[in-house]
Amino acid sequence: MLRRTFLAASTACVVLAAGSAWADAYRAEYRLSTVLGTAFAWGQAGERWAELVKEKTQGRINIKLYPGTSLVGGDQTREFTAIRQGVIDLAIGSTINWSPQVKELNLFSLPFLMPDYKAIDALTQGEVGRQLFKILEQREVVPLAWGENGFREMSNSKHAVATPADMKGFKFRVVGSPLYNETFTALGANPTQMSWADAQPALATGAVDGQENPLSVFVAAKLPTVGQKYLTLWHYVADPLIFVVNKEVWASWTPADQEAVRQAALQAGRENVEKARKGIAGSDNAVLKQIEASGVTVTTLTPEQRDAFVKATRPVYDKWAKTIGADLVKKAETAIAKR
Repeated sequence: MLRRTFLAASTACVVLAAGSAWADAYRAEYRLSTVLGTAFAWGQAGERWAELVKEKTQGRINIKLYPGTSLVGGDQTREFTAIRQGVIDLAIGSTINWSPQVKELNLFSLPFLMPDYKAIDALTQGEVGRQLFKILEQREVVPLAWGENGFREMSNSKHAVATPADMKGFKFRVVGSPLYNETFTALGANPTQMSWADAQPALATGAVDGQENPLSVFVAAKLPTVGQKYLTLWHYVADPLIFVVNKEVWASWTPADQEAVRQAALQAGRENVEKARKGIAGSDNAVLKQIEASGVTVTTLTPEQRDAFVKATRPVYDKWAKTIGADLVKKAETAIAKR
């Protein structure tokens, strides 16, 4: 009896000691990075994730949101490297911005791969999404959930665009990925890479003629007020978001808290996707009506018009499919065909 009592007491002490060691390793605050602030669905997802984590861990894990990729001086292409280095603890990042470091994430930027929202879901919620998470796990991060910034549509200050010829000579702001440079060059435009922080002043001054972004960003950033009066709906690429935690930070938490953070990410991700598609997807076109009401001319491509853009960018698609990995691209094409 005494022996059993001693063993039980010893076990309890070990458990308490382990719990204490974990607790001692917890920081007072963890840094969460997003590109966009809380005026946008992306930033709101960061705010929501932090809120849910605090709730689900009973305040053991406290997260502070740093929007505008402020932890890396606004350079969104440096965000993924900063997560790996521990400068950033958590992030909700764009597959576009992380693609220079993780070439497979360029999959979502292949021009005209995904024709609709069901195609995005077929990739992120299927085998392709799981394979991409496994790739990320090898890069010092723990991927937890998918979110969404949305399909990226094209706008400009000059005239309506319905054919590649309409883009000839236009200066477009694009994100920091060579794939975007090559896509817009193939369409006859002059792409210029710049951060989102620099993009709005450039549009306002006419330094660039146009840009490409999801409709939710177009509205929240009030782009019609900086001359973006012509919008083309072409669904040429989509911009999924990924919720991740630095690997060392993740390892410092108890298994129970790890699961709490994962469930919080999954919930915030689902809410984010719903918010990103509200007023845009399916028969709900409230956002489009709002855009038209602001004096913007909206051009919706016919299937024949869209095919002209597909044909013009096909050499870029084929070239980058090899860089991304032919097997992964084929798997994605098959998943979309079966959606």
